[in-house]
Amino acid sequence: MNNALLKQLIEFISKHDGIGDKAKLTALVNKEFVLTQDRSVYYRPEFAIRFSSAQSESFSNTVLSLSNLQKVDDRPFLVCLITPRKNYLLLANSTFLRKISHSSQELRENNIRGSFNGSDIMRDFEGISNVPANFERLYNIHAGIGFDGNLLRLVEATNNISPTGKKYMVSAAARIIILDAPTRALKFTASPDFLELKRDLDEKVDRFRNEILLAALIENVNVRGRIIEYLIAGEDERLRQDLVAALRDRGKGLPQVKTENALGDYARAFEQFSTETDVKTKIMILDSNPKAYNLDKMLEFLATPKSVFMFYFVGVDPHRIVNTVLVSMFQKRLLSSTILLKHWAGRNSRGVSQFEGKTIGSLILSPDNDIDMGMASSFLEKIIDL
Repeated sequence: MNNALLKQLIEFISKHDGIGDKAKLTALVNKEFVLTQDRSVYYRPEFAIRFSSAQSESFSNTVLSLSNLQKVDDRPFLVCLITPRKNYLLLANSTFLRKISHSSQELRENNIRGSFNGSDIMRDFEGISNVPANFERLYNIHAGIGFDGNLLRLVEATNNISPTGKKYMVSAAARIIILDAPTRALKFTASPDFLELKRDLDEKVDRFRNEILLAALIENVNVRGRIIEYLIAGEDERLRQDLVAALRDRGKGLPQVKTENALGDYARAFEQFSTETDVKTKIMILDSNPKAYNLDKMLEFLATPKSVFMFYFVGVDPHRIVNTVLVSMFQKRLLSSTILLKHWAGRNSRGVSQFEGKTIGSLILSPDNDIDMGMASSFLEKIIDL
């Protein structure tokens, strides 16, 4: 996300508050930022924008078809609403749509149909106002989900389909074990078993260091992450060697990597601890938010005795692996940066979570395993009560 250019756009549009003329403002913005027009959308690699007009901030005009949004959903997509007194801006990427309203009866995952209205754009997302001051934070959340990650949710919301998934019901006995998880995590990170798990994972990274750096060049964030995580934690050695061969051949014939929809990528049992570790790659020059975990799956795992949930972050620059870090899900900075996406997940689930990308970068550069027990307990209580 080009923050400087987006800031210029926001300031330019704000400077023309009161212009009250959609055609004039469109022409001015188009000329200033050298945009390409695709029907009602104006775009460049850094952002896309659609202009609309109304008498007030509330508007129900048709904004755009979902198929056309898909074309530009990989960058900030703004809707500029021109009213007689003020120009309003909303971020309208797929993450921030409630549903598809117009001509959407045939909308399916394999049949992208319909359009969304102004009233379908969320003005508030998980407590974050959809205003220019929050666009960077909101877009980083969207970048971690993407169009494909939102499509099923939009299909379910539009067609009033009961969402997939199942909410984990926490029993009284399970609650006790879950709330003891921060204590288990603290004991584990201070134990020789923690050092052994870190050594084990670091050894895998060292073994595939060159291939990880090659995979880091892949533009598609989901493909890149799956490949690197499989190199480190995958169980099928044949598939791993096929990946190695394809990466060494400049990515030609990369086999498809399907990851199981599990909590972690790597499970290892110790005498006193049963660990699940989720492997995450962090491209240090990017700030997008990585997916964290499904809240129900996390609770279900932590309800088992000895359970410890860890994250293994691999920081990658274009030409080197910066550092590898093994931390608890309750690590203080990590927990503070955990974003809960309750609205996004649907009615049958507590939701999912993300981490703020900048915090991951900071942890990789200066790691620690500090755990605030009060903060961790409050976090778990909050999730259980969702």
